[in-house]
Amino acid sequence: DVQLQASGGGLVQAGGSLRLSCEASGFTSDDYAIAWFRQAPGKEREEVSCIGSSDGKMYFSDSVKGRFTIPSDNRKNTVDLQMNSLKPEDTAVYYCAAGVGGQCTGGWRFELRYDSWGQGTLVTVSS
Repeated sequence: DVQLQASGGGLVQAGGSLRLSCEASGFTSDDYAIAWFRQAPGKEREEVSCIGSSDGKMYFSDSVKGRFTIPSDNRKNTVDLQMNSLKPEDTAVYYCAAGVGGQCTGGWRFELRYDSWGQGTLVTVSS
């Protein structure tokens, strides 16, 4: 089974940065997509980003585009999420997820696209 471990959350002031890590293990294929989702208090879980292993293409939601990125210096089997210019509305529990298929394509925003989920890491942005 694929196992995911998300880490790196914490408390940061608005305008600051955090780098989350998603360490994955148990893949039986080289073709997979790794996504980040988040769930703010009292809100539904929403998509943040996705990267595909076969093409390396990255996708970001409009709310984080230009502020979040997936660094190219990731360690093997780890997908990081670099979060810059953080805002109080970025406060949420961040989850990483993995799905079969090496491209994110148009379905990356949907939770059903992913088979495995990490436990989540809390990010709190103070104003």
